[in-house]
Amino acid sequence: MNKVPMTAGGVERLREELARLKTVERPRISQAIGEARAHGDLKENAEYHAAKEQQGLAEARIRDLEYKLSHVEIIDVRKLNAGGRVVFGATVELFCATEETELRYQIVGEEEADIKAGRISIASPIARALIGKSEGDEITVQAPGGDRVYEILQVLYI
Repeated sequence: MNKVPMTAGGVERLREELARLKTVERPRISQAIGEARAHGDLKENAEYHAAKEQQGLAEARIRDLEYKLSHVEIIDVRKLNAGGRVVFGATVELFCATEETELRYQIVGEEEADIKAGRISIASPIARALIGKSEGDEITVQAPGGDRVYEILQVLYI
């Protein structure tokens, strides 16, 4: 697999999640399995089966995080000389002419995207339209509710 681009903050969030899964969730699930075993017959023990399912999901997530962290390429946008252009990791302030609102997004890797926190995936339609553009440029993005027109107000490398 190729390197997975991520911001330093995204890598830190993944490391924190991995540590939490290993140090908090694993022991909690193991304890729940032990308690469920103590109830006797495992065939019809719903608590046991639920705990085993949680264990499988947690272990799968741990493997996924370890794999991603071993293939990550950390992009420090503060060290890039992008000349005012929108690049991976940049924070972009936009004016949506369609809705007459201002928005602020940071363009990040798929694993660290969180629209509520203002982080959009590099693979999203808005991010793909923004890459390579500069302050003052306008873009049009096709959305389910119709085309949306955005003007780039400011590009920040923070």
